Amino acid sequence: MLAPLVLATVALASAHHGGEHFEGEKVFRVNVEDENHINVIRNLASTTQIDFWKPDSVTQIKPHSTVDFRVKAEDIVTVENVLKQNELQHEVLISNLRNVVEAQFDSRVRATGHSYEKYNKWETIEAWTQQVATENPALISRSVIGTTFEGRDIYLLKVGKAGQNKPAIFIDCGFHAREWISPAFCQWFVREAVRTYGSEIQITELLNKFDFYILPVLNIDGYVYTWTKSRFWRKTRSTHAGSSCVGTDPNRNFDAGWCKTGASRNPCDETYCGPAAESEKETKALADFIRNNLSSIKAYLTIHSYSQMLIYPYSYAYKLGENNDELILLLGALTTGLMTKESDMPSPLNSEIQADMALSFQNPRSRLPARRRCWQSSTLPAMSWNTCTSRES
Repeated sequence: MLAPLVLATVALASAHHGGEHFEGEKVFRVNVEDENHINVIRNLASTTQIDFWKPDSVTQIKPHSTVDFRVKAEDIVTVENVLKQNELQHEVLISNLRNVVEAQFDSRVRATGHSYEKYNKWETIEAWTQQVATENPALISRSVIGTTFEGRDIYLLKVGKAGQNKPAIFIDCGFHAREWISPAFCQWFVREAVRTYGSEIQITELLNKFDFYILPVLNIDGYVYTWTKSRFWRKTRSTHAGSSCVGTDPNRNFDAGWCKTGASRNPCDETYCGPAAESEKETKALADFIRNNLSSIKAYLTIHSYSQMLIYPYSYAYKLGENNDELILLLGALTTGLMTKESDMPSPLNSEIQADMALSFQNPRSRLPARRRCWQSSTLPAMSWNTCTSRES
């Protein structure tokens, strides 16, 4: 009886991601101290199957940093030997990726329909956008701002009490297909807005004074692909003339420092910027909507995962935004709010962290490079997202 049960479990997990099983795959974290270490990682990447999680590609590795990457089971011994031979300090973050992936799907106990506490397929999210708008007509409306490369509608939810000439805040999720926690955040945000409107003063005031544009999933084609074929697919699913490689990094496809620092012109790379700025239907639809509503949109947030950072302009150049002082004040208030919210939890949010944050915001110009200007602390509880007002995640 045990053998059939095990086989059924394997079949269940494999059905979600095109036969990928991830058995024996590992995720490493490597300390990189100098250019020699970077060259070791670069050589490894050219001879073995390495999937970079942080940073996004080998070209972005800097001295005095850590690098996280996934390694196929057949390459584990080679990678471990190279790291040991070159005396690169490292640790194994995930010893068997299959276990983690199967826990994400959690299909055996999933309730039918949409769930705010589990990851949802695109078809379920699509139906949810209609349902939540239908059930809350006084607060939510749904529209289509464009279509994806494969022809799927890109839905946008407008959340807020009806009113004239209201300022708006734009929030999008699901840029990178494999970052499932990002669309889950947008769904949760909408749920909390509906659930607490009229009962919590702050939420009620916000929805009375502002409209929130919520884009639950931008890279829908890629998101579907992570459920059906490849769990760790990152890019869009567009095709390119002259290349057999598929997809563009939508984060690097905007007409803002297009294809400069941190982007690749190689269609096979994870950070491929596309053949031209806004070549992707998804990024073009998003950019067009923001341009058409620029007079009302006062803030723009994009939710990503695998970080504990709050990032703000600019990320493609060493320069400050015109409203840098205002951004500093906003981020200071936000991080103070995060500390307050988490203060009752058993976590290391203590005076050391508060001092660290205070130093970062007292004189940010002298402490943080403009290319990735943010506050970050490794001691914060895992939030699984980073709020960026720039395009480099």
